[in-house]
Amino acid sequence: IPADMVVNVMLVAMVAHANQQQSDQAIYHMGSSVRNPVNFGELHQYAFDYFSMKPWIGKDGKPVMVSKVKVLDNMSSFNRYMVRYMLLLQGLALANSAFCHYFDGVYTDLKRKINFVFRLVELYRPYMFFRGVFDDKNTERLRMAAKENGVETHLFYFDPETINWRDYFLNVHIPGLIKYVCK
Repeated sequence: IPADMVVNVMLVAMVAHANQQQSDQAIYHMGSSVRNPVNFGELHQYAFDYFSMKPWIGKDGKPVMVSKVKVLDNMSSFNRYMVRYMLLLQGLALANSAFCHYFDGVYTDLKRKINFVFRLVELYRPYMFFRGVFDDKNTERLRMAAKENGVETHLFYFDPETINWRDYFLNVHIPGLIKYVCK
């Protein structure tokens, strides 16, 4: 969710609750998982499109070529995908033994890389395959109440249905990451 929408929800919620004496707490989720979801496959496509149009320049001064990667949507598909690499690694281990450890360097390097991938997947597993949907009913009620009470909703907009994800990622998010994070 764009940060300005999160800030707008906070501002409108503060105004809406400023004069209330109640101890009732409202939780406002500013999310798009109900009204305008975007999935990892779409994020990957946006990144691919962006870097195809505006290539990243590597340390050698040459453009980095991007290619599509296989997007896996659950742990079972990841494990099935990795079986081929594990079989090849086991075959290399046998060949390494048969050839008096001639391939020790290659085997060790590939084993280290495969183990690293497995560690990364285990670390990011809760996020990669997350299927949660956040209840934004309170936020939607707040938005409707603000609109009915004359709040300038064009200034304090926070309707996730208005987000054009492709435009946002290609023209705001990725360029911002490049400019401010990947210096």
